[in-house]
Parts: sequence; structure tokens; C-alpha cells
Amino acid sequence: MKWFVFLFFLFFSLSFGQLKVVATYPWIGSLVKEIGKDKVSLYVIAKGTEDPHFVVPKPSHIAKLRDADLLIIQGAQLEIGFLPPLLQQSNNPRIQPGREGLLDLSQFVALIEKPASVSRAMGDVHPEGNPHYQLDPHNIPVLAKAVEKKLCELDQSNCSYYGRNLENFLSLWNTKLKEWDKDFEKLRGTRVIEYHKLYDYLLNRYGMVLVGTLEPLPGIPPTATHIEELLKTAQKVKYILQDVYHEKRAAQFVAKKLNAKMVVLPHDVGALPEAKDLFSLFDEIVRRLSQ
Repeated sequence: MKWFVFLFFLFFSLSFGQLKVVATYPWIGSLVKEIGKDKVSLYVIAKGTEDPHFVVPKPSHIAKLRDADLLIIQGAQLEIGFLPPLLQQSNNPRIQPGREGLLDLSQFVALIEKPASVSRAMGDVHPEGNPHYQLDPHNIPVLAKAVEKKLCELDQSNCSYYGRNLENFLSLWNTKLKEWDKDFEKLRGTRVIEYHKLYDYLLNRYGMVLVGTLEPLPGIPPTATHIEELLKTAQKVKYILQDVYHEKRAAQFVAKKLNAKMVVLPHDVGALPEAKDLFSLFDEIVRRLSQ
């Protein structure tokens, strides 16, 4: 009984006063852990294996949002399909748009592929630009600084703690970034096809050439006609980049026809067992593209 009481008060003392943070995706959660460590209580809405466009809203998400001090989102309308009803039902004024408890990380990076205009004929196009900016490892330091700044705003008493964690994280990240840059440089000029426009930031950063996508339009499943046209025009393709949440039959078919290699890549922390955090996410992408 004494041990039970001791453990209860130990847990209470550790959790009391923690900043309650909700992140929409695992990679954001991984970044929050690096900066906030034991000073934050973290809840992540989506799983790494889920399609980030179509996360299923659950009552448990609402409960966590209701108590949150801070909500960190990817933004660029990636969460548009599931977050608005969760926010509305949370009845938490702190984390609503425009309030101090909402951090939109898309505001800190240069988004690519912004359409001049948007219509339903263009498929599931994001009007603010491609939202998958976390797959450029050079964006992560900027985002880490944004997280640290927001944590300091909401929890000034632990600001120096967050600052030290940020410095340690950036030191480790910049060391790994040199390794990744060197490895990815070997892939410059490599011609690839991807299922969805998911890895464009990675391709742009390291000079890989996107020949086409298996989707005829964003969010539209592959069709026989589109695949036939793609096979006619695609030349010297080395990799078909496949994510974990779309079906693989089209990628396997195209890879066989083009004598290319289908490579399943993680897009988020937890998408594959090897991608346990942000560091191992990029380690695994490098490893799979170097085989």
C-alpha cells in the first residue's frame, strides 16, 4: 500500500504542471518530444500508417483537444478532412484558429506547387501548396525552432530548458544532415515515379527527377488509361516510390513493365517499424533508396 501511494504521488508530481500538447501527426510528436521532453504531456492524433489526408475522427481525440494547452498542426489544409469537427466539438477556445494555443508549422516553410487556381477537375489539390514539407530534412531545424519558441511562449518558466533541448537537437540533426546530404547526393539525376505527390520536397532538395505519378490527378486512383500513357512516355526510370497506405498493385505493375524497382518509403514516423523517430525516418529513406 505504501508503494502504491508513493507511485501515485510520483506520477502526480511528474505530470502536474506539464504543458498538454496535441500533435496531428507522429513526426510533429517526435519533434515535440525532442524539445519538450518531460515538461510536456503529448498526444498524437494520427498513426504513421494512416493516410494523412483521411484520418478518422474519434471521441478520444476530442477529449484530448478539450484539455490541450497547445495544438500543433501540419497545416496547408492537410488536416482539412478531419480536424475542423474535432476542434469545434472540443469547445477549447485556446486552440482555435488565431489563438495562442494553435501552431501551424506550414507557416514557417516555403511551400511548393501552389496552384494558380483550384477547381474540382484538378483532383484533391491543396490550394496553399504541397503540404508534405517535412520530407525535406533541411526544413526540420526551422520547424524545431518554431516549436521551441511556442513552448517558451506558453511555458516561460521552462524556456531555458526548452532552449537547451533545442540546441542539443540541432547539433545532432546538423551532424546527421551532413551524412544524409552526402548519401542523397549520389541519387541526383535519378528518375523516379511516385504514387502520390508525397516525396516532392525530398526530390527537389536532392535533384531527383520526377517522371510522373501513378495517380492521374491528386487523390484519384490509377486508371488503366493513365498507366498506359505513363508507360509510353516514361524512360530510364529507376524507382517507383510507393507509400505505405495506398495499394501496391499499380506500382508493382509499372515497375515490372519499366524494369524499375518499387521502393516502399516511410512518409512519417511510425509508417514503417524502422522509422521510430525523425532521425530514423530519414535513415530508413536513405537506406531503402541505396539498396
